[in-house]
Amino acid sequence: VSAVETIELQGKGLTELSGIVIASCISSNLVLKSLNLQDNEIGDTGAQHIDEALKINKTLTTLNLANNRIGETGTQNIGEALKVNKVLTTLILDGHALPILELKGVSAVETIELQGKGLTHLSGIVIASCISSNLVLKSLNLQDNEIGDTGAQHIGEALKINKALTTLKLFDNKIGAEGAQHIGEALKSNMVPTSLILEKNLVG
Repeated sequence: VSAVETIELQGKGLTELSGIVIASCISSNLVLKSLNLQDNEIGDTGAQHIDEALKINKTLTTLNLANNRIGETGTQNIGEALKVNKVLTTLILDGHALPILELKGVSAVETIELQGKGLTHLSGIVIASCISSNLVLKSLNLQDNEIGDTGAQHIGEALKINKALTTLKLFDNKIGAEGAQHIGEALKSNMVPTSLILEKNLVG
C-alpha cells in the first residue's frame, strides 16, 4: 500500500513466522525491488514460503537471505523457485551476490568469475540449479570458495544435464572424496566438459 522500492530488515531477530508473513505480502507486491533479510532466523520453513512468493512476484530484483539458518532443503526450494522466477537478478545466501540471470543464461555470457567470494554449499546448490539449463555458459570459475561435498553433489547433478559448459574450476573448495565422486559420475554421462580443475581439495 505504501510504495517503497527497498526494504531493510537486516538483523531484526525475525523468525520463520515473520518469513511466512513477509512471503505472503511480497507475492503480490508490484513495487518492491530490493529486500534485505540478512542476519535473521528465517530458516527452511520461512525460506520455503519465500520461495513460493518468488514464483509469483514480478518486480523483486534483489534478495538478501545471508545468515538466516537456511539449510539444504530451503536452498533447494529457492533453486526451484528461480527456474520459474524471471525477474530476480541478484541473490545473496552467504559470501557474495550471485548473478542469477547470467547463471541461468537469461543474460547471455560465456564466462562467469566467482573466484574467492566466500561462497558455501548454499550458493553451490543455487548455482547448480541455475546452470543445469544454461545453454550459453562455457566457463565457470568457482575457485577458492567453500562449496564442499554438498555443493559439489548438486553441481554434479547439474553437469548431467548441462550441454554447454566446457570449463569448470573447483580448485580449493573443501571438496572431499564424496563430492569428487559425484562430479566423476556426472562426467560419465556428460562428455561436454573439456577442462575440470579440482586440485587443492580434500580428496584423499
